[in-house]
Amino acid sequence: MSFISKAMRVIAASMKYPVIILLLLLIAVSVFMIGWLIVEFFTERRHLRVKMPMMVDALNEAEDNDTIRLCILRGGLLKRQKAALSELTMHEDITPLMRESLAVRLIHQEQSFYDRRLKISDVIAKIAPMLGLLGTLIPLGPGIIALGQGDTITLSSSLLTAFDTTILGLIAAAVAVVISTIRSRWYSNYMSVLETMMECILEVEKKNAEA
Repeated sequence: MSFISKAMRVIAASMKYPVIILLLLLIAVSVFMIGWLIVEFFTERRHLRVKMPMMVDALNEAEDNDTIRLCILRGGLLKRQKAALSELTMHEDITPLMRESLAVRLIHQEQSFYDRRLKISDVIAKIAPMLGLLGTLIPLGPGIIALGQGDTITLSSSLLTAFDTTILGLIAAAVAVVISTIRSRWYSNYMSVLETMMECILEVEKKNAEA
């Protein structure tokens, strides 16, 4: 066996336990994310009770920013949505163009917040199958050698490790994909509500300024 082949064999063998540890870590993170999703549902998602037509009608009847803020607080929105919309109404002396720029900035901040949450599960969904594949291939080298030498015990151990790491990688990836899908739907709805409310507030303030 050449020096290059030996070097590759040593590098591949040295990655066995780090890959297994990373897979176990991803499984632990996946379990944590399931709990996080459940907590998020009970602390945030189920409190979203906004009725868009009634909210729009209430905002359209508002005559000043105090009334608008009162509508926001009573509108069944999430805490983050209320904070962002209230921030938009607090700066009464800025120009309409500056207010629109502020609205864009607030929307961007909220989108960035939700993107950071999604990035965790998205990364796990991508790297877990890769680590699972590495964990499958790395033990096959010693397993093939053991097969040639008639060492069935080493062969069985290598194949068992290969199957286990594949299963761990697929489980972590599957959980991450499901969580990303659920959260993407939730956050898309959150952003749609926020953008609609900001547009309504800007229109109402414009109408009140012209009156």
